[in-house]
Amino acid sequence: MRLKINTAIFSVSFALCFCLIMQSDAKMLTRCQLAKELLAHDFPRSYLSNWVCLVENESGRSTSKVMQLANHSVSYGLFQINNKNWCRKGRKGGICNIKCEDFLNDEISDDSRCAMQIFNRHGFQAWPGWVNKCRGRTLPDVSRC
Repeated sequence: MRLKINTAIFSVSFALCFCLIMQSDAKMLTRCQLAKELLAHDFPRSYLSNWVCLVENESGRSTSKVMQLANHSVSYGLFQINNKNWCRKGRKGGICNIKCEDFLNDEISDDSRCAMQIFNRHGFQAWPGWVNKCRGRTLPDVSRC
């Protein structure tokens, strides 16, 4: 009995440590950090408030967000890029030719390139978070960032 309890405690401890290690590449950005990152990745300043609003409403500014959708597709990362068309789980693929898991770290160059591809094809309407929470509304003020 004692061996089973010790094994269970070890298993739970190992699982928690593994989760913490896996999350170490993730980042929760402040609004200004996000704005600066977007500008550094060549997002146009004229749309900056729209992009910040989009990210805040899609991922909460978290690079590690994964969302299972009702249609059985999955959205990944800061921009919640969906595996239905844009990326493939476990291997490079989709229109952006990238592994979806690559959107879950704190390096957002690949995320940014794919988000701009989506935007160039569909505009902000491609993101439900922007449509429902940003379009026609007061956008975040990033002028002091």
